[in-house]
Amino acid sequence: MTKTKPNYSKLPILIVLLLCLVNCSPEPEGSIIKSDGGGEEEVIKFPGDDGINFIFKKGMEGYSCYRIPALLRVDENILLAFAEGRKLNCSDTGDIDLVVKRSQDNGFSWSENIVIWSDGSNTCGNPAPVLNAKTGEVVLLATWNNGEDDIGPINDGTSIDTRRVYKINSVDKGLTWNTPTEITTSVKESNWRWYATGPGSGIQIKNGTFKDRMVVGCDFIDENRRGYSHVIISDDDGTTWTLGGVSPESKTNECEVAELSDGKLMLNMRNTGPENRRKVAISEDGGATWNYKGVDNALVSPVVQASLHRFSFGDNKENILLFSNPADINERKRMTIRISNDDGETWVGSHSMHNGFAAYSDMENYSAERVAILYETGENLSDRYDGISFETVAIEDIY
Repeated sequence: MTKTKPNYSKLPILIVLLLCLVNCSPEPEGSIIKSDGGGEEEVIKFPGDDGINFIFKKGMEGYSCYRIPALLRVDENILLAFAEGRKLNCSDTGDIDLVVKRSQDNGFSWSENIVIWSDGSNTCGNPAPVLNAKTGEVVLLATWNNGEDDIGPINDGTSIDTRRVYKINSVDKGLTWNTPTEITTSVKESNWRWYATGPGSGIQIKNGTFKDRMVVGCDFIDENRRGYSHVIISDDDGTTWTLGGVSPESKTNECEVAELSDGKLMLNMRNTGPENRRKVAISEDGGATWNYKGVDNALVSPVVQASLHRFSFGDNKENILLFSNPADINERKRMTIRISNDDGETWVGSHSMHNGFAAYSDMENYSAERVAILYETGENLSDRYDGISFETVAIEDIY
């Protein structure tokens, strides 16, 4: 709605200036104006318009640290924000629970933590949710390990147990969750040691031969300590899961998958090699196999997880693919969203969310004009893993 400015031409200049301070000021960036029907107008800001908007914060609700965000929209109003609630510290192992917060008003307010999975002092983590668009059911993939085991002994084969893979379902839009069901033997080879689902959301393919297939990015480390990205897939609405394709390129790690406009899939991978750029693979068979495309030199990155998200399909600006990560060669800082309108061949614009510390992230559609991002951050570089912020940005601001 556009404001109608009053005519002050016949008033003394001082009064005009005073009135203009109230009525002629520009609308806040990222805001909308709406009327209550009685002529009154109210400025509505979007979540995160004022900067960092922590919905998970160190020390909140019995957890000393929150990490590993994942974001999922389940209907036009309800969003789910997943995280690991780390009881004692920010370590990747130990006493860790899977938690979720729900928003029923499109991200303006959030519930308290809903604990999805807690197993004593063991590690329950790596949330990777997928929405079944046909039924509205949420399928969550996750991993478990004994809380006394660390990544070193797990990769050496000397750990008490190993990394195990589970699926968890919700049929009421994230309010309640069923008992975790183990799927390790269906999605993990016997010589794989470390294993992680996600982190970040999976997808359900929307078009083409493999329509409705669910695909989740994962990674593993084999017995020779070589790291690879891979996917797991489900063709029966998340009931059963099987191992999909493995990236032919090693020194890859946490990854996210996106559907391209020509029916192919893209896997964007954390790179543990020397390039300080992201690695990319393409699948033409719904994730069953992957062809290594190479290093994307435009996507500068430290060694860290990132998010790849299909915003919309179509021609020109309607064909929107988004990528978020800390856009720095060496440090986890400067959370940035990049935009492509040619399926990731080129990245034509970017938007910096925050110049201080930033690490893992996940994106989701917010509206027809905006994208939402859930990301780990702190007020400055010294506030590492201070919390997880939910913010939104207009697509036009990324171009």
